[in-house]
Amino acid sequence: MTNEYSITPIGVIRAPFATKEQAPIQGVFAPDSVATIEVDEQYADGLLDIEQFSHLVVLYLLDRVTEVDLQPLPFLDDARHGVFATRNPRRPNRIAIMVVALERREGSVLHVRHVDALDGSPVIDIKPYVPRFDSVPTAKEGWFTGKSDRAKLPGRE
Repeated sequence: MTNEYSITPIGVIRAPFATKEQAPIQGVFAPDSVATIEVDEQYADGLLDIEQFSHLVVLYLLDRVTEVDLQPLPFLDDARHGVFATRNPRRPNRIAIMVVALERREGSVLHVRHVDALDGSPVIDIKPYVPRFDSVPTAKEGWFTGKSDRAKLPGRE
């Protein structure tokens, strides 16, 4: 497979996290983290009716990740797993996803909570979180089952 695609960011995340050490591994571990998503003016019309949703799915680029690890050691386990069975950022395509709570919209700026992205991360898409489409109550958690609710295992800070 040699196809390449280009993606144009639609905006940028303004978050309180400057480094990966400051950021939570998932937004659920930082319910009070507040950030903004600044959508480029040329895409502002695409935000029509977005304030009707309480949560959004945000796809963004892990633009500061420099290496790929196909079998990383995740924060919540002592065993290596395939990168596609983890949420590890060292992926072949550095695309991340987070579900955020939408607090409010001011023009082309979205005020959100539950953020795990670094400040300045490029946003590539925003979608409404729709529980009947996006939640699967019978989904299996795989190796995450029974793991601690802590953000990181001791020694992995």
